This record gives sequence, structure tokens and C-alpha cells, in this order.
Amino acid sequence: MRVLVLGGGVVGVTAAWYLAADGHEVTLVDRQRGAALETSYANGGQISASYAEPWANPEAPLKIAKWLGREDAPLLFRLRADWRQWRWGLQFLVECLPSRTRHNTIQCLNLALYSRDCLKALRAGTGIEYDHLERGILQFYTDAKDFEHGVASAALMREFGCDRVVRTADECVAIEPALAACRDRIAGGIYTASDETGDAHAFTVELAKLAAARGAAFRWSTTVDAIEAAGDAVSGVRVRGPDGRAETLTADAFVVALGSYSPLLLGPIGVPCGVYPAKGYSITLDVGAHRGAPTVSLTDLAWKIVLTRLGDRLRVAGTAELSGWDTAMNDLRCRSLVRRTFDLFPDAGERDSAVFWTGLRPATPSNVPLVGRTRYRNLWLDTGHGTLGWTMACGSGRALADLVAGRRPGVDFAFLADRKNV
Repeated sequence: MRVLVLGGGVVGVTAAWYLAADGHEVTLVDRQRGAALETSYANGGQISASYAEPWANPEAPLKIAKWLGREDAPLLFRLRADWRQWRWGLQFLVECLPSRTRHNTIQCLNLALYSRDCLKALRAGTGIEYDHLERGILQFYTDAKDFEHGVASAALMREFGCDRVVRTADECVAIEPALAACRDRIAGGIYTASDETGDAHAFTVELAKLAAARGAAFRWSTTVDAIEAAGDAVSGVRVRGPDGRAETLTADAFVVALGSYSPLLLGPIGVPCGVYPAKGYSITLDVGAHRGAPTVSLTDLAWKIVLTRLGDRLRVAGTAELSGWDTAMNDLRCRSLVRRTFDLFPDAGERDSAVFWTGLRPATPSNVPLVGRTRYRNLWLDTGHGTLGWTMACGSGRALADLVAGRRPGVDFAFLADRKNV
């Protein structure tokens, strides 16, 4: 079958890989000149099945209200005259109900654990390299109340197969000695030894090469203008190539993996897509000869940031800003990452080497991604992964290939056909 995949980030490329592995004739289209040059380019680097708890939880509304107007807030709603933002925000509040939080946590955890297994199998089968480390992920808390909440959340995740172990402050320092520099602030931590890290951009670039070797075609520098539908099927996709020439691409099946831009293409054909951009930021530091940079990946729960070692670099990423499709760099938010990093780890690296980055992460109100078939029989979605695109990419791609082939995926997850009003 001929399959057209829209989107060349880590989610789109992994979907193309698994579809090509199934023997389909795959073409991937993306407006950038190569793979993973937008949201997947400089993310936090964590394969963090252990951090599947959604943003939407009972504690979130009060925290967000306290953060309003704070430019360096971990989660910042920059209120706009935008009906999409208000609709997303109202649904987010619904998803903060305890029953919804529990359901969404289980959904995200199931897909994340499955995806981690798929990545291990892919790595074993291909030998792909991407600065990956298998040293686990340690979440540390500097607020005792937040730590209590984290302990309760860890208990739920252990029920569903995630090996989250509660650690004392001293045990956290034993796992990652760099935390000795801020030992007096640590209330405790939660460690998941089976979690991994790696460079999502490097992975996606290499996987695109492997997919091309399997026959997949990649049309870079090609902009998607519209999806054309008639009756119960999509008939084609209008695109413009690097020379500006317009054409319509046809296929037997179409996959939308356009991240935050998915609703802009799906809305005109009447496909609901509750995705809104959550702009994230990262800095990348040169570690150099400094000895104070962590080697175990860390999550700072107070600031909602992650610190990940990628070879001789330290990637620090986090914060979310809901301000529409604005991709302008907020220098203050990046500098707050630099400040927090060196506040915790004074000898982490070369401060002046920091490279700033920002990208739009496609968030659903529930944090549960949209994977599966739409009301059009040949139109599939693989989008809405929020901050967990790198974590869930392989599992989503593998599951999508199974669905396209008519097989039941090997993961307990609410695919689109199983949901209502999606």
C-alpha cells in the first residue's frame, strides 16, 4: 500500500520506519530541509516512561494561578484572544479531576512502557547510535509537599509496571554524586533505573537513513497546504515544493504527524484535534573539563526541567508557555534555565557556551496522544504527544503500523477508534 506520512520529526520518522518495515511504499513530506529540525531538534533527551503523569492533575490549577504573569514560570498561560486556547484550557481543567488524572496517567504509562521496549528492540536490531545512556532517570524534589504527592503517584505507576523507587536525599546523592552540591535542598527523589536517555535529533536523522535504505522516500523542503477529502476518504494532499510549485500527492493511506500544526490541517476537513502548542525551551552546554555536571539524567520537579548528559554536552530543557503558534525566542526563559542549572550545579560546564533553543510541543488537554484512524477510512493520526514525543515515538509508530495492517497493537491504549468525541 502507498502511505503518505506528513511530518518529519521523531514521531513522523518512526511511523515511516515501522510502515516501511511492514512492506508499504512510504513517502514522508516535511517543510524542513531534513529530519527533526523543529520540536525534536533539542528536546530534553529523556526516554521517561517514569514521568507519564500528565500536567493536568488536581494540584495544577492552583499552581498555574500562582504562576500567572511570572515570565520564568514552569507552566505559563499567556492569555490570548484565541478560541483554541480557551477551549483547550477549559478541557484541561476537566482533565484535572482525580478520576481523569488517574485514567490519563495509566494511558500514558502503558504507551510509554511499550514504546521503551520498542526502542530497545529497534536498537538491538539496527545498531542505531544516538548518544544513548541506560543509567535511569532520577526525579528530585526540593519541596516536601511535592515529594509527598510524587510518592503517591509513584505507587500508582508501580501498580502498572513502572519500577519507580522512592529514595532519600542521601540515596539521591549516591545515585548522582553531582547532587552533593545542592544536598541541603533535596527533600527526596524517585528513581527509575530502566529509563533511558539519548539525542532525539541524532536518532531521527539516523532512523530516516535506515528507512530510506528500506525504500522509504523523503521529500524535504515541501510544505503541506491542505488535505483534500471527499466522502469517507482523503483523496490527496496539496503541497508546495522547494521551487514553490504546487501539486497534489495521492496515496492509499495518509498519516498526520505534524505535531502542533496538526489541527490547522485537520480542522478544515472536520476532524477534531484537541492539540495546542506548548512552547518549550532548552539550553545545551559544553561540559568541557568540568566535573560537576550530572551523568544520570535528572528531573527537577520544582522547576519542571530535565538535565540530560549527551556525550560531552549537557542538555537542560523544560518549561511550557501556551501562547499560540508564536516561535519567537524568549531570552529570559532560556536564561532562567542557565541560572537554575548553575544554581544547582556550579561546576556543570561552560556557562558562556549555552546554546538556546525553543520549539512547539503538541499538547492535548489530557496529555494522552492521538493515535489511530479518524472518521475518514484512510486518514490516520499520530500526534499530540506533548513533552513525551521522544518517549512515545517508537511505540506510537509500531502501534500505528499494526492498526494500518489490521492487527491489534500489543499495548493497552485508547486508540482513536476506542474513544468518543475525539
